[in-house]
Amino acid sequence: MINLEKVVTKIEEELDEKDQIREVALKSSRTVVRLSGGIMKSIHRDEDIAEALDDLKDEASMLSSLITDHPDLWSAGYVESAFQEYAEVGIILSILEKDDVPSPDDLGVSSVAYLLALGDSVGELRRLALDELKRSNVIRANYFLDRMEDLYTALMRFDYPDAIVAIRRKQDIARSLLEKTRGEVAVAASAKNLQEKLEEVLKKF
Repeated sequence: MINLEKVVTKIEEELDEKDQIREVALKSSRTVVRLSGGIMKSIHRDEDIAEALDDLKDEASMLSSLITDHPDLWSAGYVESAFQEYAEVGIILSILEKDDVPSPDDLGVSSVAYLLALGDSVGELRRLALDELKRSNVIRANYFLDRMEDLYTALMRFDYPDAIVAIRRKQDIARSLLEKTRGEVAVAASAKNLQEKLEEVLKKF
């Protein structure tokens, strides 16, 4: 059975290659997640992110190229999570810089990873809104609230089984965060209006 040895050897070589690529992809995915998290923290601290963003784009591009010939790895949990984190950074930065969102193609991620990132972006927008409330900037906080509502409305268009895209939990969380933020912004706006009226009254004395 000479052919059996050839067949088994070829399969073994293919699996060895895939296993090596998987190991590199796992390490790269962890790097993408770490860099993405660091950039998000820097955004909230108003720190420079240029260098870290370049590193993130390079790493995400490398990961994408690495698994191009292995489409099954795209759906691996660690790879999908990495691209989800990467997409979230892209979405938030685009909202901050352009008041718009990029497409999955713009970011080089799958539609599923993008949708999940869209859901998580609602939470990041809430954090940005709260940052502005701490600065007593109600107008800017309301801007982020509006963007949260935009993303939530878009998310609610998707009603598919979890086997296609596990978006329902993201929708529930987004709804809860939106309601909480709406209430907090409303309270802050009322407090600011009251303060301004009091200041006007005091000026008359």
